[in-house]
Amino acid sequence: MPLLDPRTAILLIGIMSGLMSLVVFALKRNYPPSIQGLREWGSALLVIFFGGLLAAGRGKFPEFLTTAAPNFLLCSGIYLLYVGSQRFFGETPHPWPWMALITGVLLITMWFTWIEPSYVVRLRWVTALMGLLFTVHAALLLRQGRLTFSKLLATLVLTMIAAIQIFRLVTTFTLATGNDILDSSPQHAFFIASFSSSILLFAISTVLMASDRLHAEMEHLATHDSLTNAITRRSMNEACARELERSRRSGHKMALMILDLDHFKAINDTYGHQAGDRVLIDVVTQIKALLRKPDQLGRFGGEEFVVLLPETTLEEAIVVAERIRESCARSDQKPSCTVSIGITTSHKDSDTVDSLLARADAALYHAKSAGRNRVETG
Repeated sequence: MPLLDPRTAILLIGIMSGLMSLVVFALKRNYPPSIQGLREWGSALLVIFFGGLLAAGRGKFPEFLTTAAPNFLLCSGIYLLYVGSQRFFGETPHPWPWMALITGVLLITMWFTWIEPSYVVRLRWVTALMGLLFTVHAALLLRQGRLTFSKLLATLVLTMIAAIQIFRLVTTFTLATGNDILDSSPQHAFFIASFSSSILLFAISTVLMASDRLHAEMEHLATHDSLTNAITRRSMNEACARELERSRRSGHKMALMILDLDHFKAINDTYGHQAGDRVLIDVVTQIKALLRKPDQLGRFGGEEFVVLLPETTLEEAIVVAERIRESCARSDQKPSCTVSIGITTSHKDSDTVDSLLARADAALYHAKSAGRNRVETG
């Protein structure tokens, strides 16, 4: 006699899924709306919970509720897990083809329950569908770039359970499958145990992925201006200090420019602060489009911005500054404003971030005094 009979094992699948759904729904309630997918993950685990309860009721409830319904709920729950991951990673789900496939498998299981009763045929179709869903889900995670621990755990779990489902499908042609889901054979017990542990591990990995995303968002908010998404003054000072030290070691120049929006107060006074905010966002967008990947753009307050250009000579920095000035001057957005820019480069071993900023600020003052909408060096 097995230590854990199939009915108890299936019931445990449902109970664990139900408990984890409560955890995921609790996260959804407390996490920011920007973290998507939690609702679908929680709903999926809840659907699997009900599917497990019905499957465990084999012989105690009407046959439809313990064969076709659990298969439909389990497959739908597995698909919802996939939808949750799609939303979490910013992809658009396309549910209708998948739901049509799941419904088709449901109809097949119903046929082989009442018209031509065959447990092995039902098992093959449901196992093949689950294997496909887990495989597609694993492929989705593999497309998401760098693997964190939580993403790696989820990918490994999905890959493992997909392989097990494929192996199970193969064994239906080579090993005895029993007569129903409560068969007590060793291989059947293994498949049930692997499924339940995989669902639990994947639920844990979703919690970890959501926590990683929350940590990343909090870190981003701490280092970036909430309006323009330029980095904050403190973060910019730290970036400048690191680059200044690196430039001393390498012997390369670094350039620093301070930009100030011309007559920005008049925009706020004439059009209102919301229009002024749109101008700031538009200017930052234009500047970022003209910078290289290593370059940094920070907001120092109000309408003043600082640009850090690593490994850049004064001549190269002037070219970049002129491109920025010209882009702002011909902006199609209304209202808009021009920019004045002061530039300096590191050229003394005794240079500090404060001394660089002071020279760039003095150059900006000259640009303002000379009529604005121009670039000066210092």
